[in-house]
Amino acid sequence: MNVIEVQNLRKEFKSYSSRSGLSGAFRDLFTRNYKIHAAVDNISLNVKQGEMVGYIGENGAGKSTTIKMLTGILTPTSGSILVNGMNPHKQREEFVRTIGVVFGQRSQLWWDIAVQESFRLLKKVYRVSDEEYNRHMGHVIDTLDIGPLLDKPVRKLSLGQRMRCELAAALIHNPPLLFLDEPTIGLDVLVKLKIREFLKEINEQYKTTILLTTHDLTDIEALCERVVLLDEGKIIYDGKLNQLQAHAVEGKQVEFEFLAEMTRSRLPDIQYVQWEQKDATTWLAYIDGDEQLVSQLISTIVQKNPIKNVRINEISTEEIVRRIYEEGMALS
Repeated sequence: MNVIEVQNLRKEFKSYSSRSGLSGAFRDLFTRNYKIHAAVDNISLNVKQGEMVGYIGENGAGKSTTIKMLTGILTPTSGSILVNGMNPHKQREEFVRTIGVVFGQRSQLWWDIAVQESFRLLKKVYRVSDEEYNRHMGHVIDTLDIGPLLDKPVRKLSLGQRMRCELAAALIHNPPLLFLDEPTIGLDVLVKLKIREFLKEINEQYKTTILLTTHDLTDIEALCERVVLLDEGKIIYDGKLNQLQAHAVEGKQVEFEFLAEMTRSRLPDIQYVQWEQKDATTWLAYIDGDEQLVSQLISTIVQKNPIKNVRINEISTEEIVRRIYEEGMALS
């Protein structure tokens, strides 16, 4: 069963440009020049119930614009959207009761009142009964460890405390679909781990579908099997994370830390090995080959150069995405 069905979705924005000079400014009073920019450019996407999908891309790729259309905040220029069997824009009141939304840089909690008062207001907005609220939210509050925070005004919470409360607020009505837009931005490692564990738990317990956009790709690696990669408003990859890793960057990364400064001219030219300088004494070798080639390269380097340390690294998702964007790596 598909929770999200998107076909040929497009969102255009007009950007106005001013003419130069006094005469140009005068002409701008009567006619304006503008360009049409497609923030989301005819994308199609299906998400099944219970999936945790990472929706990733550079700034300006169209991630947040997509989320805003899927949640009914923005109206598409063209294309069709069906979320939880409804059109987010035409069935707004009924639709919002079936989703939860957390925007990392926007708050749905009232700034000057206690957290639990915000929860009570949201409980009435979503028409959640006392019995349902107590049964569900007791577990959420305990798991996110926000019990001691309920009597505090939101303005007195740290960023990590507020984000945990924001996540709890989005789940008051136990929605089957959760949209997370940069939910861990600016948070320390321990808070991130707590939020990740909680998201895994609600996904397993309630089969909650989660669409996650983030620049912290460790969140994607920890939570999502499937990723959708966006570039200039178009989907350039939609599939398993491990297949992206295998397809985009084959082989391994070997990090050589030399005892003295090293230049590229002193490193060997070997087929299927690409070099990248990390700092004056450290070089990275990207190896498109098997374990034998890795051993051969290490042996060659160690025999000819004084080495402080050698590490064999698995190439991270962040590195894969960086190389896709910076080097135009093909995914087809």
